[in-house]
Amino acid sequence: MKIAILPGDGIGPEIVAQAVNVLNVLGESFEMETAPVGGAGYAAHGHPLPEATLTLAKQADAILLGAVGDWKYDTLERALRPEQAILGLRKHLNLFANLRPAILYPELAGASTLKPEIVSGLDILIIRELTGDVYFGQPRGVRIATDGAFIGEREGFDTMRYAETEIRRIAHVAFQAAQKRDKRLTSVDKANVLETFQFWKDIVTEVHQEYPDVALDHMYIDNASMQLIRAPKKFDVIVTGNMFGDILSDAAAMLTGSIGMLPSASLDANNKGLYEPSHGSAPDIAGKGIANPLATILSAAMMLRFTLAKPEQADRIETAVKKVLAQGLRTPDIYEPGTTKVGTEEMGNAVVRALT
Repeated sequence: MKIAILPGDGIGPEIVAQAVNVLNVLGESFEMETAPVGGAGYAAHGHPLPEATLTLAKQADAILLGAVGDWKYDTLERALRPEQAILGLRKHLNLFANLRPAILYPELAGASTLKPEIVSGLDILIIRELTGDVYFGQPRGVRIATDGAFIGEREGFDTMRYAETEIRRIAHVAFQAAQKRDKRLTSVDKANVLETFQFWKDIVTEVHQEYPDVALDHMYIDNASMQLIRAPKKFDVIVTGNMFGDILSDAAAMLTGSIGMLPSASLDANNKGLYEPSHGSAPDIAGKGIANPLATILSAAMMLRFTLAKPEQADRIETAVKKVLAQGLRTPDIYEPGTTKVGTEEMGNAVVRALT
């Protein structure tokens, strides 16, 4: 089994190194090959997604990515900025289904900004459509307005669009995920305002007929955002579009105590996936050895479960993470008085010890 290792930028190399150490002690014969991506790809080859990196990603069975982005590249034209590497990988590998579990470990209930009685026991799965919506819709750009109240002025514009096939396939992923959990699915849209999401709602409702054992409800994005903070445990599986999912999953991350705890999987139709922490590259703390590697380590566990068909090894990693948290070890983002503050490498080493 070949794993493409793409450390990326900022804290990416630090956190990926810890996940690789964890994979190396499992006793499996993984072939791992590393390549630059994001700002590191631009620095090495003049493009955030170098051809050799894309080829490796296509050839690999799974991809483990750190994070991309660095302020020093903000002046580049958009097509060359580090973040374009992620969009390129999603597009070229057809990674349309993004799975982001938001689980609050009992030991971190106090690290959440919400009251423990609101978030204790939280276990939500957010499924985000990843290759459509306004992020990829065409046309887009800057032009001179030819209608409306500001004719003759420059205006920026993007296109929100979804094809029926895109909605159906992500709906099937969501319903099937709900069948394996509590059989409850919430589809989040803005059907009262946007034609695109009335269409989304109609198609999801049609697909529901194939899953009569799953309870489906529809919720507008503004209400869903409020309910996620007010009563998050009322949700089980959430499915939504690219932009809404981007926002909701980051909000859900803070319910768990830190976005440094949130892993993610981006899958194609055959469960080949790209696995990465939900957080960014955090260039402000890069090189300081204080980043939380647990989201990346948990992303590696998701890789073992969903793509590499090693669920028992995924269980081992997740159990090891729980054990380390129970020992009171905390990186600064989840630190509380009475616990032990450790750095990136110390946290990674603790998970390795818990596995061996």
